[in-house]
Amino acid sequence: MSQTNRRSQLIMGALPFVMMAIVAAVDLSTGPGVGYISLLALGPAFASLVGGVRRTLLIGLIALALSVALSLYNDLLGRRPGNMSLITISGVTAAGVLATRERQRRERELADVRSIAAVAQNVLLRPVPRRAGHLRAAVSYTSAKAEARIGGDLYEVVTGPSGVRVIVGDVQGKGLEAVETAALVLGAFREAAHDEPELLGVSERLEKALNRRLSGEEFVTAVLAEAHPGGTLTLLNYGHPAPLILRANGKVEFAEPKEPAPPLGMAMLAVEGPRPYTVRFEPGDQILLYTDGVVEARDRKGHFYPLEERVSLLKDDDPEAALEALRRDLVAHVDGPLHDDAAMLLLRSRDA
Repeated sequence: MSQTNRRSQLIMGALPFVMMAIVAAVDLSTGPGVGYISLLALGPAFASLVGGVRRTLLIGLIALALSVALSLYNDLLGRRPGNMSLITISGVTAAGVLATRERQRRERELADVRSIAAVAQNVLLRPVPRRAGHLRAAVSYTSAKAEARIGGDLYEVVTGPSGVRVIVGDVQGKGLEAVETAALVLGAFREAAHDEPELLGVSERLEKALNRRLSGEEFVTAVLAEAHPGGTLTLLNYGHPAPLILRANGKVEFAEPKEPAPPLGMAMLAVEGPRPYTVRFEPGDQILLYTDGVVEARDRKGHFYPLEERVSLLKDDDPEAALEALRRDLVAHVDGPLHDDAAMLLLRSRDA
Protein backbone atom coordinates (compact mmCIF):
# COMPACT_ATOMS: atom_id res chain seq x y z
CA MET A 1 0.00 0.00 0.00
CA SER A 2 1.35 3.45 -0.93
CA GLN A 3 1.98 6.19 1.62
CA THR A 4 -0.96 8.18 0.23
CA ASN A 5 -3.31 5.22 0.68
CA ARG A 6 -2.10 4.66 4.24
CA ARG A 7 -2.71 8.31 5.09
CA SER A 8 -6.18 8.12 3.58
CA GLN A 9 -6.98 4.97 5.59
CA LEU A 10 -5.83 6.63 8.82
CA ILE A 11 -7.96 9.71 8.17
CA MET A 12 -11.04 7.64 7.32
CA GLY A 13 -10.47 5.48 10.42
CA ALA A 14 -10.33 8.49 12.73
CA LEU A 15 -13.19 10.39 11.09
CA PRO A 16 -16.09 8.73 13.03
CA PHE A 17 -14.49 9.56 16.39
CA VAL A 18 -13.65 13.10 15.31
CA MET A 19 -17.22 13.73 14.13
CA MET A 20 -18.74 12.39 17.35
CA ALA A 21 -16.33 14.46 19.44
CA ILE A 22 -17.25 17.62 17.50
CA VAL A 23 -20.98 16.95 17.86
CA ALA A 24 -20.61 16.31 21.60
CA ALA A 25 -18.55 19.49 22.08
CA VAL A 26 -21.00 21.63 20.11
CA ASP A 27 -23.99 20.18 21.98
CA LEU A 28 -22.37 20.82 25.36
CA SER A 29 -21.56 24.40 24.42
CA THR A 30 -24.96 25.30 22.96
CA GLY A 31 -27.21 23.53 25.43
CA PRO A 32 -30.44 21.55 24.91
CA GLY A 33 -32.27 24.20 22.94
CA VAL A 34 -30.71 23.46 19.55
CA GLY A 35 -30.62 19.64 19.58
CA TYR A 36 -27.42 18.37 18.00
CA ILE A 37 -27.50 14.94 19.66
CA SER A 38 -28.99 13.16 16.62
CA LEU A 39 -25.89 14.16 14.62
CA LEU A 40 -23.95 11.56 16.61
CA ALA A 41 -25.28 9.16 13.94
CA LEU A 42 -22.48 10.53 11.73
CA GLY A 43 -20.11 8.28 13.68
CA PRO A 44 -21.53 4.89 12.57
CA ALA A 45 -22.31 6.35 9.13
CA PHE A 46 -18.64 7.17 8.49
CA ALA A 47 -17.55 3.93 10.21
CA SER A 48 -19.17 1.89 7.44
CA LEU A 49 -16.65 3.29 4.92
CA VAL A 50 -13.65 1.45 6.38
CA GLY A 51 -13.09 -1.46 8.75
CA GLY A 52 -15.32 -4.39 9.58
CA VAL A 53 -18.79 -5.06 10.94
CA ARG A 54 -17.64 -5.26 14.56
CA ARG A 55 -15.96 -1.87 14.31
CA THR A 56 -19.07 -0.27 12.83
CA LEU A 57 -21.24 -1.85 15.54
CA LEU A 58 -18.83 -0.74 18.27
CA ILE A 59 -18.83 2.87 17.04
CA GLY A 60 -22.64 2.73 16.89
CA LEU A 61 -22.72 1.63 20.54
CA ILE A 62 -20.33 4.43 21.47
CA ALA A 63 -22.64 6.91 19.70
CA LEU A 64 -25.63 5.51 21.63
CA ALA A 65 -23.73 5.82 24.92
CA LEU A 66 -22.82 9.43 24.13
CA SER A 67 -26.42 10.13 23.20
CA VAL A 68 -27.63 8.79 26.54
CA ALA A 69 -25.00 10.78 28.45
CA LEU A 70 -25.82 14.02 26.62
CA SER A 71 -29.55 13.42 27.07
CA LEU A 72 -29.01 13.04 30.82
CA TYR A 73 -26.87 16.18 30.86
CA ASN A 74 -29.52 18.15 28.95
CA ASP A 75 -32.42 16.54 30.84
CA LEU A 76 -33.79 15.05 27.60
CA LEU A 77 -33.69 11.34 28.44
CA GLY A 78 -37.16 9.83 27.97
CA ARG A 79 -38.40 12.92 26.20
CA ARG A 80 -39.05 13.16 22.47
CA PRO A 81 -35.69 14.75 21.39
CA GLY A 82 -33.72 12.17 23.38
CA ASN A 83 -35.77 9.26 22.08
CA MET A 84 -35.47 10.47 18.47
CA SER A 85 -31.67 10.64 18.75
CA LEU A 86 -31.54 7.06 20.05
CA ILE A 87 -33.81 5.84 17.24
CA THR A 88 -31.80 7.75 14.61
CA ILE A 89 -28.44 6.42 15.83
CA SER A 90 -29.78 2.85 16.05
CA GLY A 91 -31.17 3.03 12.52
CA VAL A 92 -28.00 4.48 11.04
CA THR A 93 -25.91 1.88 12.88
CA ALA A 94 -28.03 -0.95 11.48
CA ALA A 95 -27.74 0.50 7.96
CA GLY A 96 -24.00 0.96 8.47
CA VAL A 97 -23.58 -2.69 9.46
CA LEU A 98 -25.41 -3.81 6.30
CA ALA A 99 -23.37 -1.41 4.16
CA THR A 100 -20.14 -2.70 5.74
CA ARG A 101 -21.04 -6.31 4.97
CA GLU A 102 -21.78 -5.41 1.33
CA ARG A 103 -18.55 -3.41 1.03
CA GLN A 104 -16.50 -6.29 2.41
CA ARG A 105 -18.16 -8.69 -0.03
CA ARG A 106 -17.25 -6.41 -2.95
CA GLU A 107 -13.69 -6.05 -1.65
CA ARG A 108 -13.34 -9.84 -1.54
CA GLU A 109 -14.63 -10.10 -5.11
CA LEU A 110 -12.17 -7.41 -6.25
CA ALA A 111 -9.32 -9.21 -4.48
CA ASP A 112 -10.28 -12.41 -6.31
CA VAL A 113 -10.33 -10.57 -9.65
CA ARG A 114 -6.89 -9.10 -8.96
CA SER A 115 -5.55 -12.50 -7.99
CA ILE A 116 -6.91 -14.10 -11.17
CA ALA A 117 -5.51 -11.23 -13.26
CA ALA A 118 -2.09 -11.67 -11.66
CA VAL A 119 -2.11 -15.39 -12.44
CA ALA A 120 -3.28 -14.70 -16.01
CA GLN A 121 -0.51 -12.17 -16.48
CA ASN A 122 2.12 -14.62 -15.23
CA VAL A 123 0.87 -17.16 -17.78
CA LEU A 124 0.42 -14.72 -20.64
CA LEU A 125 3.40 -12.45 -19.99
CA ARG A 126 6.00 -14.77 -18.55
CA PRO A 127 9.25 -13.38 -17.16
CA VAL A 128 11.82 -13.14 -19.93
CA PRO A 129 15.15 -14.97 -19.49
CA ARG A 130 17.90 -12.80 -18.00
CA ARG A 131 20.31 -14.26 -20.55
CA ALA A 132 19.35 -15.33 -24.06
CA GLY A 133 22.22 -16.34 -26.31
CA HIS A 134 24.66 -13.46 -26.42
CA LEU A 135 22.04 -11.05 -25.04
CA ARG A 136 21.02 -9.91 -21.57
CA ALA A 137 17.34 -9.04 -21.24
CA ALA A 138 14.98 -7.23 -18.88
CA VAL A 139 11.31 -6.34 -19.12
CA SER A 140 8.94 -3.86 -17.50
CA TYR A 141 5.15 -3.80 -17.68
CA THR A 142 2.99 -1.09 -16.12
CA SER A 143 -0.76 -1.41 -16.51
CA ALA A 144 -2.94 1.66 -16.81
CA LYS A 145 -5.54 -0.08 -14.59
CA ALA A 146 -4.08 -1.12 -11.29
CA GLU A 147 -7.10 -3.27 -10.46
CA ALA A 148 -6.63 -5.30 -13.63
CA ARG A 149 -2.83 -5.39 -13.93
CA ILE A 150 -3.12 -6.74 -17.43
CA GLY A 151 -3.95 -5.32 -20.83
CA GLY A 152 -3.21 -5.60 -24.53
CA ASP A 153 0.55 -5.02 -24.52
CA LEU A 154 2.69 -8.09 -25.16
CA TYR A 155 6.33 -9.18 -25.23
CA GLU A 156 8.37 -12.36 -25.48
CA VAL A 157 11.96 -13.55 -25.90
CA VAL A 158 12.52 -16.99 -27.44
CA THR A 159 15.84 -18.76 -27.94
CA GLY A 160 15.46 -21.30 -30.75
CA PRO A 161 17.53 -23.09 -33.38
CA SER A 162 17.75 -19.91 -35.46
CA GLY A 163 18.91 -17.75 -32.56
CA VAL A 164 17.24 -15.25 -30.24
CA ARG A 165 13.91 -13.87 -31.44
CA VAL A 166 11.91 -11.13 -29.78
CA ILE A 167 8.48 -9.54 -30.13
CA VAL A 168 6.97 -6.45 -28.54
CA GLY A 169 3.45 -5.51 -29.56
CA ASP A 170 0.30 -3.60 -28.70
CA VAL A 171 -3.24 -4.82 -29.37
CA GLN A 172 -5.68 -2.18 -30.51
CA GLY A 173 -8.46 -1.96 -27.97
CA LYS A 174 -8.89 -2.82 -24.30
CA GLY A 175 -10.58 -5.36 -22.10
CA LEU A 176 -10.84 -9.12 -22.38
CA GLU A 177 -10.87 -9.08 -26.19
CA ALA A 178 -7.47 -7.36 -26.22
CA VAL A 179 -6.12 -9.89 -23.72
CA GLU A 180 -7.41 -12.78 -25.86
CA THR A 181 -5.76 -11.31 -28.96
CA ALA A 182 -2.49 -10.82 -27.08
CA ALA A 183 -2.61 -14.46 -25.96
CA LEU A 184 -3.19 -15.55 -29.56
CA VAL A 185 -0.21 -13.55 -30.84
CA LEU A 186 2.11 -14.78 -28.11
CA GLY A 187 1.07 -18.40 -28.60
CA ALA A 188 1.66 -18.20 -32.35
CA PHE A 189 5.01 -16.42 -31.86
CA ARG A 190 6.31 -18.91 -29.30
CA GLU A 191 5.58 -21.79 -31.66
CA ALA A 192 6.73 -20.15 -34.89
CA ALA A 193 9.93 -18.74 -33.39
CA HIS A 194 11.15 -22.31 -32.86
CA ASP A 195 9.96 -23.70 -36.21
CA GLU A 196 10.52 -21.05 -38.88
CA PRO A 197 14.04 -20.63 -40.30
CA GLU A 198 13.37 -17.00 -41.36
CA LEU A 199 11.91 -14.09 -39.40
CA LEU A 200 9.45 -13.40 -42.23
CA GLY A 201 8.12 -16.93 -41.76
CA VAL A 202 7.40 -16.11 -38.12
CA SER A 203 5.47 -12.98 -39.06
CA GLU A 204 3.48 -14.86 -41.69
CA ARG A 205 2.40 -17.35 -39.05
CA LEU A 206 1.25 -14.45 -36.86
CA GLU A 207 -0.73 -12.96 -39.75
CA LYS A 208 -2.50 -16.25 -40.42
CA ALA A 209 -3.39 -16.72 -36.76
CA LEU A 210 -4.73 -13.17 -36.44
CA ASN A 211 -6.66 -13.14 -39.71
CA ARG A 212 -8.59 -16.21 -38.55
CA ARG A 213 -9.76 -14.32 -35.48
CA LEU A 214 -9.76 -10.58 -36.07
CA SER A 215 -12.49 -8.74 -37.92
CA GLY A 216 -13.37 -5.15 -38.69
CA GLU A 217 -10.85 -2.59 -37.51
CA GLU A 218 -8.95 -4.72 -35.01
CA PHE A 219 -5.18 -4.92 -35.42
CA VAL A 220 -1.88 -5.40 -33.59
CA THR A 221 1.19 -3.19 -33.95
CA ALA A 222 4.42 -5.06 -33.32
CA VAL A 223 8.19 -5.18 -33.76
CA LEU A 224 9.89 -8.52 -34.34
CA ALA A 225 13.64 -8.84 -33.93
CA GLU A 226 16.22 -11.53 -34.49
CA ALA A 227 19.68 -11.21 -32.94
CA HIS A 228 22.77 -12.52 -34.70
CA PRO A 229 26.01 -13.26 -32.82
CA GLY A 230 27.90 -11.48 -35.58
CA GLY A 231 26.79 -8.09 -34.22
CA THR A 232 23.57 -7.34 -36.11
CA LEU A 233 19.82 -7.31 -35.53
CA THR A 234 17.17 -8.06 -38.13
CA LEU A 235 13.92 -6.17 -37.53
CA LEU A 236 10.36 -6.27 -38.85
CA ASN A 237 8.17 -3.32 -37.94
CA TYR A 238 4.37 -3.59 -38.24
CA GLY A 239 3.30 0.00 -37.62
CA HIS A 240 4.94 0.08 -34.19
CA PRO A 241 7.08 2.80 -32.55
CA ALA A 242 10.68 2.40 -33.73
CA PRO A 243 13.04 0.74 -31.22
CA LEU A 244 15.62 2.99 -29.62
CA ILE A 245 19.30 1.99 -29.74
CA LEU A 246 21.80 3.26 -27.19
CA ARG A 247 25.34 2.70 -28.44
CA ALA A 248 28.22 1.75 -26.19
CA ASN A 249 29.71 5.21 -26.87
CA GLY A 250 26.51 6.94 -25.66
CA LYS A 251 25.07 7.77 -29.08
CA VAL A 252 21.28 7.42 -29.33
CA GLU A 253 19.41 6.51 -32.53
CA PHE A 254 16.05 5.10 -33.56
CA ALA A 255 15.92 1.94 -35.64
CA GLU A 256 13.41 3.32 -38.13
CA PRO A 257 12.23 1.08 -41.01
CA LYS A 258 12.95 2.33 -44.50
CA GLU A 259 9.27 2.13 -45.45
CA PRO A 260 6.17 2.19 -43.20
CA ALA A 261 4.00 -0.93 -43.06
CA PRO A 262 0.51 -1.65 -41.73
CA PRO A 263 -0.05 -3.48 -38.43
CA LEU A 264 -0.63 -7.21 -38.14
CA GLY A 265 -4.15 -8.40 -38.89
CA MET A 266 -4.81 -5.94 -41.73
CA ALA A 267 -4.84 -8.45 -44.60
CA MET A 268 -8.03 -6.88 -45.95
CA LEU A 269 -5.94 -3.88 -47.06
CA ALA A 270 -4.11 -6.15 -49.55
CA VAL A 271 -0.86 -4.20 -49.14
CA GLU A 272 2.67 -5.52 -48.91
CA GLY A 273 3.99 -6.16 -45.42
CA PRO A 274 7.23 -4.80 -44.02
CA ARG A 275 10.63 -5.71 -45.37
CA PRO A 276 13.30 -6.93 -42.97
CA TYR A 277 16.01 -4.38 -42.22
CA THR A 278 19.30 -4.83 -40.38
CA VAL A 279 21.02 -2.63 -37.78
CA ARG A 280 24.37 -2.94 -36.06
CA PHE A 281 24.21 -4.34 -32.54
CA GLU A 282 27.68 -4.75 -31.14
CA PRO A 283 28.93 -5.61 -27.63
CA GLY A 284 27.95 -2.86 -25.19
CA ASP A 285 25.01 -1.66 -27.30
CA GLN A 286 21.47 -1.62 -25.92
CA ILE A 287 18.13 -1.66 -27.72
CA LEU A 288 14.85 -0.65 -26.07
CA LEU A 289 11.61 -1.95 -27.57
CA TYR A 290 8.48 -0.34 -26.12
CA THR A 291 4.80 0.30 -26.68
CA ASP A 292 3.18 3.65 -27.40
CA GLY A 293 2.06 3.93 -23.78
CA VAL A 294 5.64 4.98 -23.02
CA VAL A 295 6.18 7.76 -25.54
CA GLU A 296 2.56 8.98 -25.32
CA ALA A 297 2.59 9.30 -21.53
CA ARG A 298 1.86 12.94 -20.63
CA ASP A 299 2.61 14.98 -17.55
CA ARG A 300 0.10 17.37 -15.95
CA LYS A 301 1.02 20.06 -18.49
CA GLY A 302 0.38 17.74 -21.43
CA HIS A 303 4.03 17.17 -22.34
CA PHE A 304 4.94 13.75 -23.74
CA TYR A 305 7.56 11.62 -22.02
CA PRO A 306 10.97 12.54 -23.55
CA LEU A 307 12.25 8.99 -23.96
CA GLU A 308 15.29 9.94 -26.07
CA GLU A 309 16.46 12.35 -23.38
CA ARG A 310 15.99 9.85 -20.54
CA VAL A 311 17.77 6.78 -21.94
CA SER A 312 20.86 7.90 -20.05
CA LEU A 313 19.10 6.31 -17.05
CA LEU A 314 19.94 2.90 -18.55
CA LYS A 315 23.44 2.99 -17.11
CA ASP A 316 23.22 0.38 -14.36
CA ASP A 317 25.26 -2.77 -14.98
CA ASP A 318 22.15 -4.84 -14.19
CA PRO A 319 19.63 -4.50 -17.07
CA GLU A 320 16.70 -5.04 -14.71
CA ALA A 321 17.84 -2.26 -12.37
CA ALA A 322 18.48 0.04 -15.34
CA LEU A 323 15.02 -0.57 -16.78
CA GLU A 324 13.41 -0.11 -13.38
CA ALA A 325 15.08 3.31 -13.10
CA LEU A 326 13.56 4.27 -16.44
CA ARG A 327 10.13 2.96 -15.40
CA ARG A 328 10.18 4.96 -12.16
CA ASP A 329 11.11 8.08 -14.13
CA LEU A 330 8.18 7.45 -16.49
CA VAL A 331 5.74 7.12 -13.57
CA ALA A 332 7.17 10.25 -11.95
CA HIS A 333 6.75 12.16 -15.23
CA VAL A 334 3.05 11.29 -15.38
CA ASP A 335 2.61 11.89 -11.63
CA GLY A 336 -0.57 9.82 -11.60
CA PRO A 337 -2.17 6.80 -13.25
CA LEU A 338 -0.97 6.05 -16.78
CA HIS A 339 -3.51 6.59 -19.55
CA ASP A 340 -2.31 3.50 -21.42
CA ASP A 341 -0.39 0.33 -20.63
CA ALA A 342 3.38 0.73 -20.94
CA ALA A 343 5.65 -2.22 -21.80
CA MET A 344 9.42 -1.97 -22.24
CA LEU A 345 11.90 -4.68 -23.22
CA LEU A 346 15.61 -3.95 -22.90
CA LEU A 347 18.24 -6.04 -24.68
CA ARG A 348 21.99 -5.70 -24.16
CA SER A 349 24.62 -7.19 -26.36
CA ARG A 350 27.54 -8.81 -24.58
CA ASP A 351 30.52 -10.65 -26.01
CA ALA A 352 29.48 -13.49 -28.28
